[in-house]
Amino acid sequence: MQAKDKLIAHLKETITLKDEEALIVKNSFKEKRLEKKEVLLFAGEISSHMQFIADGCLRAYYMDDEAKEHIVQFGIEGWWVNDLYSYLTQTPAKQFVQALEKSTVLQIHRDTLNKLYDKVPAIERFFRLKFEKAYVAFQERTIDAMAKTAEERYLEFRIKYRGIEQRVPQYMVASYLGITPEFLSALRKNLR
Repeated sequence: MQAKDKLIAHLKETITLKDEEALIVKNSFKEKRLEKKEVLLFAGEISSHMQFIADGCLRAYYMDDEAKEHIVQFGIEGWWVNDLYSYLTQTPAKQFVQALEKSTVLQIHRDTLNKLYDKVPAIERFFRLKFEKAYVAFQERTIDAMAKTAEERYLEFRIKYRGIEQRVPQYMVASYLGITPEFLSALRKNLR
């Protein structure tokens, strides 16, 4: 299945699109191929695109003052990845977005997206629902980080993101969970 067909199928899981609307949407997105480790968005840049992952695996992360990476999000086929705060506020990104394997991303510039809302109103509904889900997931993750043990967070991660755990190095899973790789290794050993 072509990248843009994957996008349309993804959109149709949430909204209804007529054939002519689907064509307008397809023509509004640009395909970008990324090599493994290639950076899609650098911290300090302003995020001006929404990005749909057609193929591959990416991560969004930030670096603290000691240059330690903290993974905020993983993304695989059928997911969206971005520094959403930068995109919505048009301020410099705090996060990097990087391909963890060869990937294909479909991008739409915010100006093009705003025009698309008028041409295909269902797209505005799609993104409103996406942003609502993103906010709920962010709040859930924040509360979980404060209320759940590392073991509970890891077990939940394994259930929720089974497809991701097999594709990313364990030290990245540890970073996402806010624990050390050594602690994760011990945790996994205890669970066996």
